[in-house]
Amino acid sequence: MTSVAGTALTDSPQTVGTGTPSDREGTVRLTTAQALVRWMVAQRSELLDGTGLVEGTVVPLFAGVFGIFGHGNVLGLGTALYDVRDQLPTWRGQTEQGMALAAVAHAKATDRRQVMAATSSIGPGALNMVTAAGLAHANRLPVLLLPGDTFTGRGPDPVLQQVEHYGDPTTTVNDAFRPVARYFDRITRPEQLLATLPQVARVLTDPADAGPVVLALPQDVQAEEYDFPLGMFAERLHRVPRPRPDVAALAEAERILREARRPLLVLGGGARYSGARAEVLGFAEAHGVPVVETPAGRTLVPHDHPLHGGPLGIIGSTSANTLAREADVVLAVGTRLQDFTTSSWTAFAEGVRVVALNTARFDAVKHAAHPLVGDAKATLAELDTALAGWRADESWAGRAASERAGWDAHVDTLRGGVAPDGSLTYAQVVGIVNDASGPEDYVLTSSGGFPGELHGGWRSTSADAPTMDLEYGFSCMGYEVAGPWGAAMARARTHPGGLVTGLLGDGSYLMLNSDLYSAAFAGHPFVLVVCDNGGYAVIHRLQTGQGAPGFNNLLVDARGPGAPEEGGLRVDFAAHARALGCTVEEVPRQGTADDLRRAYLAARAAATQTRRPAVVVCRTHPTTWTEAGAWWEVGVPAALSGRAAFEERKTAQQRWLT
Repeated sequence: MTSVAGTALTDSPQTVGTGTPSDREGTVRLTTAQALVRWMVAQRSELLDGTGLVEGTVVPLFAGVFGIFGHGNVLGLGTALYDVRDQLPTWRGQTEQGMALAAVAHAKATDRRQVMAATSSIGPGALNMVTAAGLAHANRLPVLLLPGDTFTGRGPDPVLQQVEHYGDPTTTVNDAFRPVARYFDRITRPEQLLATLPQVARVLTDPADAGPVVLALPQDVQAEEYDFPLGMFAERLHRVPRPRPDVAALAEAERILREARRPLLVLGGGARYSGARAEVLGFAEAHGVPVVETPAGRTLVPHDHPLHGGPLGIIGSTSANTLAREADVVLAVGTRLQDFTTSSWTAFAEGVRVVALNTARFDAVKHAAHPLVGDAKATLAELDTALAGWRADESWAGRAASERAGWDAHVDTLRGGVAPDGSLTYAQVVGIVNDASGPEDYVLTSSGGFPGELHGGWRSTSADAPTMDLEYGFSCMGYEVAGPWGAAMARARTHPGGLVTGLLGDGSYLMLNSDLYSAAFAGHPFVLVVCDNGGYAVIHRLQTGQGAPGFNNLLVDARGPGAPEEGGLRVDFAAHARALGCTVEEVPRQGTADDLRRAYLAARAAATQTRRPAVVVCRTHPTTWTEAGAWWEVGVPAALSGRAAFEERKTAQQRWLT
């Protein structure tokens, strides 16, 4: 017996849940909710080598469910989840957005080989998960969202938390998921699961289509019963496919690369999810091609590898950006080449050729690239064979190490502390966490100033597996608090000796913090380093850097009439984190790098001992940053001083490949 996305391991049904004996042979009578969760329990996946377990290790495809129950899911789906609580654990969240973000981070930490589900009540609970769906969609990460929905029978309409559309009674708030879902369905009959669940599995496990799946579940339909075929619940293994490229496309890619004198390999997240780390390094070494990384591809290459040119883009390094400006052919592997990677398409030289290797044709054809549609691991191996005997100029290959050495020296200076008043900087924070982290550890960030510090300044701690989640596809504030919870859950099995650390500013902490309590309550340890720099400092930098006055970003320029004077009300982050059940290490206001180092090491020890999150709180300088010298296109009004530079870059340096 086979499925759309995998292979049946056995034809016997899983003995999960109770169900009701059916009069129809070969069927079992279940509610819609029971059938859904029984199917989820039967799905299997394989882990990749480098996740801490042997490649091919079979694991549940669905590792668990995050849930906040309310009317719309507490009786139908909630009862069904209770029946399978030993096989499919349910974790209680504090915010629907936070638990769904944790689910997305769990998928990233398992290289998309395992999926978490998240369920909510109807109305506001469901809408709270839309942001997390957007993050998953932008980052191509799988998650199953199960929002409750209103009654299909409409007998009690309008129910609590139901919005009404005068001209379309079929519309509910769950339709807001459609723009941010890879696959959306509203289950209005139990038997619809037979058709939709194979598609759910396809999207969650397909390397080109991976992303959020939304199944809206009307509360009356959840409780309806149907005679489901037993074969629906046979255990199935979903192997991620490895499509090979078109023969002619491969030959053309070979021709383009053989003509290159200064080729550059740009490494994205798709290489990570393919498990292509060894193939990337083997290809680069065989052909003398420097390698640079996007945010999603970070830590795939050992930092000191002689062909590692550093992180690319606006928040990357001058070393990688220098190589990009001089490259004549770019082999882009598993990347969307978004604006922060390409410096709004000013990163590359005039006339550069791009070969885009990607499982998604949508991404492979962007910017008139030569599309090479296929799995990164399999296709790189084939391209390596096709290019036998070809190498780039040795002088060009040697540029990677020399350029990166210059960048490393610059980062070392920043880590030594350069704030004008002697206070701590983000670069120092990254350096201290980096120095204390080992190959089993994992670091995570998403928004504000830390993506630039982590992308540009972090040095890979493992030669075998990725150790970073830099969510910079959606740059979602608050992911840095919820994400470590999901990542810690995932890595507890694959890297039991390691620890997850989240780096964030005060703005992100205030945006979404209550799932610190969820993690503490559930016993999932990690460390958060909260840097209080007095507001939304990185946006203040963007604002004032273009010539606009500072306004409504830093606390000192966000005061309205009657608000406290400068130096007034500030949040006691240490007290707040303690109140949520975390252990806390607070660095003195005028603390030194040594003070921060002691606090971080103590927090690591406390998290491991207590099995709860530990939070480090420190003050950092609001205007000292790591800069890569790249450009980002933003709308600059003509009246601002930054307009002249905007027009120069836009007209003279921005490259549209045609």
